[in-house]
This record gives sequence, C-alpha cells and structure tokens, in this order.
Amino acid sequence: MTEQGAAARRQLYRTAIDLIAARGYEATTLRDIAKRAGVSAGLLYRYFPNKRAVIRALYDELSAEYAARTAELSPGTWGARFLFALETSLGVLAPRRDTLAALTPVLIGTADEGLFAPGTAFSRRRVQAIFHEAVRGATDAPPPADAVALARLLYVVHLAVILWWLFDKTPRQRATRELLALLEGVLPMAAFALRLEPARAFVRAADILCREGLFGDDEEPATAETEEER
Repeated sequence: MTEQGAAARRQLYRTAIDLIAARGYEATTLRDIAKRAGVSAGLLYRYFPNKRAVIRALYDELSAEYAARTAELSPGTWGARFLFALETSLGVLAPRRDTLAALTPVLIGTADEGLFAPGTAFSRRRVQAIFHEAVRGATDAPPPADAVALARLLYVVHLAVILWWLFDKTPRQRATRELLALLEGVLPMAAFALRLEPARAFVRAADILCREGLFGDDEEPATAETEEER
C-alpha cells in the first residue's frame, strides 16, 4: 500500500469508528461512513469491504498498542503483574470507551466479530500473550502447565472487568476503581492458595471449561514467542 493509500485508510477508519460510536454498530452503514468521509462508496469498499473489517482494524489497533505498553513487565508476583496488565488494558481502551460501549452487543453476541470469534484470534492471542508472560515470568510462577491455565483464566477475568467498566454508571467509573481495589486485596490469598494442589487442580479444570466454552478446545495457548512470530 502506498503512503497516500495508508493515509486514506487511516482517515476512513477514524471516520468509521467515530460514526459507530455516535450511532451504534447496527445503525451505521458503509454508505453512511463514505458520505461522512466525503468519498465514494467504491473507495471505502477498497479498504473496508464490510463493517467487520472496521471492527477487526479496531481490535488490531488496540491490541498492538496494548502489547507495546506492556512489552516489559516489571519483576514481581503474578498478582502484581496481572494488576499492571489489567490497569494498562483499561488505560489503552479508555479513549475508545464510547466506541466500545456502542459495540458491546457485537463484542459479546456475534460469531463473526465477537471477542471469541475465529476471525479475531489474531488480536486475542496478542493480548493473551501478555497475561501468559505476566504469570510465567513472575517470582512466584506456578509450574508451567498450571501457569498456562492460570494465565488464560486471568485473561478471562480481565475481559469481565472490561465489561464491568463499560457498563459502570458511577461517576468517573468509581465502581471499577473499587473493584480493582478488591482484586488487589484478593490476589495475595489466591497466590497462597495456588501453592496447594487442590487449588491448582481447580484452575486447570476451570481452564478446560474456558477453552471448550469460549475459545474452542483446539486453541493453542498464547505465548510471547507466538506474538513475536507474527
């Protein structure tokens, strides 16, 4: 793609995202986007053949920024590193909160554009790799097989917190900050419990349910090496 083409694509992408944030995903059409951008529908289709392509571009943008911000995790426990990863994720998403709120039905309710859709695996794996590294490289990392399971569960917890944040109606998302404080208090107890085999067995069993119910049982665990190979 030429530099001019890349600039045109970025402008169309920004227009599409702003319009979706204002009107909602279902109410926004590609023709609306082309009209707002002042271009022909044919030019828009060249870069974004459907709205799904816009959503995937959003996933790519946000996950790439997140990976860049968490490229180097400070030494510490897996709980502390998880909290840093979680809070960084919220920081990356904050400028797009209105857009993501408008996209909530899509994120959680469609097979093609949702968080666990096959077509969005590239973004999901990129983000999962951060949580895997947060656990694997921690000072109190569990055994490797348990670390993979724990990292995937923490990724799911992180998604649940994001949904809470998107629905949070308290001023300046006060309830989300209080939820993070509760997590910070619980994590040391969870780390202590994971020294025991029954707790690790519970994590492995919960991970199997997540893989089968959300990711598909054939999805490989994300790793930092996987992301470097992209």
